[in-house]
Amino acid sequence: MTVRSHIDALRKTLPPGVTLVAVSKFHPAETVRQAYDAGQRIFGESRVQELIAKKDLLPDDIEWHFIGRLQRNKVRQIAPFISLIHSIDSEQLLLEIEKQAAACNRTIPGLLQIHIAREKSKAGFPPDACRRFLAEGKWKASPHVQIAGVMGMATLTDDENRIRQEFRLLKSLFDELKTAYFPNDPAFREISAGMTDDYRIAIQEGSSVIRTGTLIFGER
Repeated sequence: MTVRSHIDALRKTLPPGVTLVAVSKFHPAETVRQAYDAGQRIFGESRVQELIAKKDLLPDDIEWHFIGRLQRNKVRQIAPFISLIHSIDSEQLLLEIEKQAAACNRTIPGLLQIHIAREKSKAGFPPDACRRFLAEGKWKASPHVQIAGVMGMATLTDDENRIRQEFRLLKSLFDELKTAYFPNDPAFREISAGMTDDYRIAIQEGSSVIRTGTLIFGER
C-alpha cells in the first residue's frame, strides 16, 4: 500500500471535527512529500533540528506541529513558523514561548501537556499542578501564547480500560479548565490525544486531535 492509500484509509475512520497530525519524525522529506501530495497538510515533529531541515525542503503551506518535549533553548528556532506546540509542560517553557513569540511579533498556540499515564517517564503537568498553574494566573501576562487546549499520552499498555480511564481524565480536566478559565475563549477547544494504537479509544473519549505516523508511513 502507498502513503496515499494509508491516509485515505485512516481518514475514513475519523469522525468529522477530528484533526489528523501526521507524525513525520524520523521519516525523510521525500516521504513526507508523498503525504502532502495526498492532501495532508499538518505534520508533527519532535526534534527541532530535524523539523527545521525538513521545513526547508517542503512546501510553505504545511502546518508544523511540535509534539515532543521542547527544550527552552530551542524555542527561538521554531518560534517564527510553528503552528501549534502540543507540549507546554511547565511555566518556564510557557514564558520562553511568550518571549520568543513576542520577538517574532506572533501569537503561538499551545496545548498544556497533562501527565495522565502511569509511566513517570512521560512529561506533563500532573492534573493538580495544572490547576494550580492556571489558578495563579501568571499565564495571563503572556499575550503571545494562546492556550488552545490540552494534550495527553496514555499508558503504554494492552489494558483498554486503563487507557480509556486516562483519556476520560484528560477530557474531564479539559471541561473543568474550559469552564473555570476559558468559558468565552473559542481558541481553547483542542484535546490532543490518541496515537497509532489507541486513537480510536481517544476519539470515543473526546479527542479532537490525533497524532499518528505508523498508520501513514508504516513502521520505521
